[in-house]
This record gives sequence, C-alpha cells and structure tokens, in this order.
Amino acid sequence: MMGLRRPSWFAVLLTLVGVMFFVRLGIWQLHRAAEKEVLLRRFATAASAPIQDFSTVQRGALPERYPHLQVRGHFVPGRSYMLDDQNHGHRPGVQVYAPFRPDGYARLVLVDLGFLPREGPDLKLPQLPPIKPGETTLRGIYVPPPAAGLKLGGDALKKQQTWPKLTTYIDLNQIATDLDAKLYPRALLLDPDPAAAYVREWTPGFMPPARHYGYAFQWFAFAVAALAIFVILHRKKDETGDDDE
Repeated sequence: MMGLRRPSWFAVLLTLVGVMFFVRLGIWQLHRAAEKEVLLRRFATAASAPIQDFSTVQRGALPERYPHLQVRGHFVPGRSYMLDDQNHGHRPGVQVYAPFRPDGYARLVLVDLGFLPREGPDLKLPQLPPIKPGETTLRGIYVPPPAAGLKLGGDALKKQQTWPKLTTYIDLNQIATDLDAKLYPRALLLDPDPAAAYVREWTPGFMPPARHYGYAFQWFAFAVAALAIFVILHRKKDETGDDDE
C-alpha cells in the first residue's frame, strides 16, 4: 500500500507557495480574458457607433474605449510610414500610416490608411497612392497604437532620409521625434472605402481572449504538477515506513 513520508516544513511551504502562485496567475489570465472579450465586443460595435466629434478627445472623457470619430484637417505633406512584415489573406505587405493635423489643434494624429501588398515576384515595397492635399474630413475608429513588440535594431527612422520611411514597429515617441511634433496617444483607423487602394479590415491589436485562456490552463496545470511532484517525492512503498533510503 502506498503512503506518504512525513515531509519537511520547507517542502510543504515551497509546494504551497508554488501552487498559490500558479493558481493566482491562472486566475489573473482568466480576468484578462474576460476583459479582452469586453474589448472585442466594443471594437466590433465601434464602426457602427454614432459619430463623435474629435473635440470629445480633447476633453479626455471618452464614453467608449474605441470611439468612432470624425475629424477635419489636412495630412502633413510628403510624410508617411510603412509598417513592414504585415500579412493579409496570406499576402505579405505593409500597413501605411500618415500624420494628420486636425484643424485648430497643435498635435498630430497618426492615421492608419490601411494595408497594401508587396508587389511582383520579388515582393517589392508598394508604391503608395498619392494623398489628396488640402482640407479633408476623416472618419474612423480611435484606438491605441499597435503593440511594438521587440524593438530590434533601435530607432530606424532617424537613419532614413527618404520618404516613405520603413519600420518594423510603431513607436509614437520615435515618430513624434522624427516629425519634430507632438502626437496624440492613439491612432485613427480609417473607415473602409471601396474606392481606396488600401485594404481596411480592422482587428484589435491585442492578445485575443483564447490565448489568455490557454495561458490560464497552463498555469493551472503547473499547480497540479507541483502537487503531483510533491506526492511523488514523498511517497513510500508500504505502511512500515520503508522508503528504501
């Protein structure tokens, strides 16, 4: 009959701390998954939500996390950025961003114009369609910028002298320095336009709930594994206390 040897206090304490730590991380991931599900629902309804004027951003009290905004102003001439290593429908390409100056405000808004595929068998960078000069009105979803991830190679923008500039991540601070201007902390995802050359099929730029659930399962599994290891290390073969030592 299998039994357990009397464990040391250190072994018990270490196991309890480990199990509590893993369970706490698992519960935190479940909470994050629930938060992301709420954000997904808000993002899904943002495009059809009532249009708000850009002035609501200035007051700092946004009624939604992803407001559907209208803003009038003009694009900064000759300035745009291509976010490389993007894919749409298994086609590699770039996401194109351009700075926009709202009328009556000193700061710039970074506008996501959409996706363009690389061109030809050599997958060359696309030629960007010209941006219409002068006053224009934009509509889109006002969202946090895409997560930067690993910033390998440092700031590539200041090393480039020609436009558009190519980057592998979006860093608003680096872009602000490159433009010698202040930027708003969010980007504007333009509404789809059938006449535009850009593909605009927006998805939230954050980790999906399913991945948080996967991480939660992983942490709970670690908790179970810690208990299993504790039992295996302290089991004995019979009731007489013979532990083969």
